[in-house]
Amino acid sequence: MSAAIVNILAFVVAISVLVAVHELGHFLVGRWCGMKVLRYSIGFGKPLWSTTFGRDRTEFWISAIPLGGYVKFADEREGPVDPGDRQRTFNARPVPARILVLLAGPGFNFLFAIVAYWALFVAGVPTAVPAVGEVRPDSYAARAGLEPGDRILAIGGDAVDDWQSALLAMFEEMVGDGEIPLEVEGEDGSVRELVIDVGKDAARLTVPDTPLNLSLGFRFWEPPARVAGVTDDGPAAAAGIRAGDRITEIAGYPVGDFGDLQRIVTARPGQTVPVRLERDGQELALELTLGSREIEGRAQGFMGVAAQAGSDYFYERRYGPLAAISEAAERTYRTTAFTVGMLARMVTGDVSVKNISGPLNIAQYAGDSAAAGLEPFLTFLALVSISLGVLNLLPIPVLDGGQIVYQLIELVKGSPLSERMQIVGQQVGILALLILMTFAFYNDIARILG
Repeated sequence: MSAAIVNILAFVVAISVLVAVHELGHFLVGRWCGMKVLRYSIGFGKPLWSTTFGRDRTEFWISAIPLGGYVKFADEREGPVDPGDRQRTFNARPVPARILVLLAGPGFNFLFAIVAYWALFVAGVPTAVPAVGEVRPDSYAARAGLEPGDRILAIGGDAVDDWQSALLAMFEEMVGDGEIPLEVEGEDGSVRELVIDVGKDAARLTVPDTPLNLSLGFRFWEPPARVAGVTDDGPAAAAGIRAGDRITEIAGYPVGDFGDLQRIVTARPGQTVPVRLERDGQELALELTLGSREIEGRAQGFMGVAAQAGSDYFYERRYGPLAAISEAAERTYRTTAFTVGMLARMVTGDVSVKNISGPLNIAQYAGDSAAAGLEPFLTFLALVSISLGVLNLLPIPVLDGGQIVYQLIELVKGSPLSERMQIVGQQVGILALLILMTFAFYNDIARILG
């Protein structure tokens, strides 16, 4: 199956699941508040499949365009209502009830993220400690005194214990004043404090073309290129490479870790290359004919060896069912706060607006995470669910946040906004979303074209 088809299928599944969760929040809380639900649709447009359920004979649709969804409540502003149902219409219910229904959609997206993270933490999540690998000479990191083998203990005074939290903390510190205060532990056990200072380059470094750590001038620690196992019929076995060998050079390029090895080998499918390695304290030189296999339509080289991970640098983060609840809630909170902060800093210009992704980029992430396995795909769903929840709370009239503003105005003034003002607001909201989507598509296309 081609990468494009995988991306499309993964994108449709992701959006359908998250929209179903969002609309389920509106539906359940609306029913709980005594409102009559006429339709619950996943997608827009004509129904591909439909049925009815419940005492109100609510229609359930799977619609043709899988890019959203909606819940349709009985509402006298949208058409005639049976006299017996007038007290159950959306517009007839108290303002607090309407606000609660509108909040329920984004609320269920945040709840989904908590459940997803809970499942991941209970099952166990492979985690890498924030240790530094190669440091590029004359980079921001090198000038700050960061060294290979350093473990990052704290950023801005807050402890970090994995790369995800470390990178988020680095990003937040950097966009504040251009400085990233670090507390690190060297390979000799000494603890020291240093500051990565990017100065006025902070906004430029927020452009998502390059991972932040590479922009700062360092790579994550990876296990040395020591072979843990060899495939019996693979290229490495045929060349005489054994488990326990440490590869130091291949194709004329020095190899520091398995990341180096993978990058060099992948780019040379089918080539015969010289290899230098260490075995039992001795240096050996071999010739290796790399294998070739097609991945996502491209030929890539391979050796047929397994990496030997460093137990001190990798661990599995696993919690019991109860402890995982608080950890999942905290992860959801931190990610939500980071997303809100990113949006605010885009408005002020502290963060590049190139971070706004459209359907094309999201589809690629969906496909890549789905191909990587259930754990990466579930993590992707949690992140997009949080983004969907935050986006829907923006005070734009066509979104839940804008509708909440309408309800608050009605609560204050004692009567709803005029129909004309609501129509104007809807038009402004649609225009704002069209501009946002156009910009997101532009970013997607710019990334594809490089």
